[in-house]
Amino acid sequence: MTVEAGAWQEERVAGRVWTVRLDPYGRPSAGAVKLSCSRPACADQRFADGAAAGRKAAVGHVNTHLAHIRAGGGPRGEAWCACRAADCAWHTPDPEAGRRGGARPMAGSVRCGGPVVLTVYADRTGRLWRIAEMCARCAAATLDCRTLDTAPPPARPSRAADRPAPEREPADNTARAGESVAALFSDRLPSPAGAASPAPAAGPTSVPRARTATPATASGRGRQWGKIAQRTVPRDLEPDTLRNELIELGDAFRAYQQRTEPDPALLAELHERKARAFALWADVSGDASLREEAKRAEKAAQTTREMQNNRVGRIIGGTGSGDEPVVERLLTQKQAMHARSVLEYVEAHAPHPEAEVRLAVLMLTLRAARAGAGNVTGQDLTGWLQGDAERVLDQLVAADWLHLPGTVAEALASQPENPTAITVPTLLPEQPRPFTFGKTTRSKLSGWAQKGVGDRKIRKKKLGAATRLLALYAAAHTSPDGRLGHPEDDGLPLNQAAAFCTLLPDQVAEHVELLIAADWLTDADATGGRLRGRLAERILPLGGLL
Repeated sequence: MTVEAGAWQEERVAGRVWTVRLDPYGRPSAGAVKLSCSRPACADQRFADGAAAGRKAAVGHVNTHLAHIRAGGGPRGEAWCACRAADCAWHTPDPEAGRRGGARPMAGSVRCGGPVVLTVYADRTGRLWRIAEMCARCAAATLDCRTLDTAPPPARPSRAADRPAPEREPADNTARAGESVAALFSDRLPSPAGAASPAPAAGPTSVPRARTATPATASGRGRQWGKIAQRTVPRDLEPDTLRNELIELGDAFRAYQQRTEPDPALLAELHERKARAFALWADVSGDASLREEAKRAEKAAQTTREMQNNRVGRIIGGTGSGDEPVVERLLTQKQAMHARSVLEYVEAHAPHPEAEVRLAVLMLTLRAARAGAGNVTGQDLTGWLQGDAERVLDQLVAADWLHLPGTVAEALASQPENPTAITVPTLLPEQPRPFTFGKTTRSKLSGWAQKGVGDRKIRKKKLGAATRLLALYAAAHTSPDGRLGHPEDDGLPLNQAAAFCTLLPDQVAEHVELLIAADWLTDADATGGRLRGRLAERILPLGGLL
């Protein structure tokens, strides 16, 4: 029977993939884009009018392919999952993890299942579209992936009499001619225990050690079974509390997949329960793979809690009752580390040692950090530099640090519907890359700096460039409770803060007073060679989490 199953799998064909891309074409400042398709018969197209025209053509191109696929019979039930063929890289954070040793991941490590579905994926940045035949479970796990049609299941050879019956066979899983079938996503499938199993526990469930099964219970007659982590929970598994816990956990993970909003704390708790249950299951059965699964669950719980800590910071030093306020952070801990690396780069590479020039270099660097090019408007420039915008831009252009498609006056007059495309030569892709973050982090960092420089109270008090630089520097170097510097340090080195803001150390105190008046800092002073203080409560979301 093993030979028959293997022969049937070998008859399956690779899932088809169509990839449509938009890429910059020519000089970055020109704004032209190139539309390309992975199908050899589709010729490249170029659009000088910009990305908007390219996106419209890309959507039309994708719809044309979809119409041809539907006319040809839709997705094929005998196809392999295209995502699995790509090592599940479309929904795995580190797709290279399985390739570092030179081998593809083991089949059991790829979470594939369900019928073959036709999907379309659209990158949120509007640069990539992908049509693919893949399994329903990979489609459910891929962000921004939409299922359009489901293939009828392929005909399989008859099973031997001694082979166990299928775990579940939905009655409506076979497509009738001309009728589309809804995808059976893995997060929509209840445990085979169904409603008969107890509801998932709200908190951690302790699992006692194994006990010897009695003959009555070992038979497994009339007992529930379920699935978790692609494993079937045996009906005769002892103790009963372990079997019930595994069934409940399977239901709880599937229920979590149906949530519209993530809850990292709940997910970490589920992984911790899974780690305990699988460790006991390994003790009972002697299966080493179960212990490996338990270790993976422990790591998943730790990673999820770290993600939660990065996303939400709790203010330390509260009442200790557990009701301390929660601060929604704009940057994660890793993104804050990248923000500090950008500040260091700007301090070292600004072409002129003026606060206004350094502020402009910081904001423009964040716009062009990934590709060496970005868009700005006249409102951006005047908001950052107030009355010095024209003079500072002239200095940057004269120093060949900044390239503009036109004149400085035209850049200052540009509107949001027609922004100026800037180029920073030192950040172009052919130059050594000073930053390692991706496009999402770049956008986050740019938004973080914009919120700081454009803070309403800072604008209302018309604080200068040096004060704004000090505000950003302070926000980037804070502990989770908002205090400047690491918890064990007595503030920040005053000379380093002064150097970044192009000030003398004894000039920092007057700018600190301005930030206190703007409700940016509290309890701040610049004495004894240290800059001490704490971010005001309204600024805590901008804190950099040292």
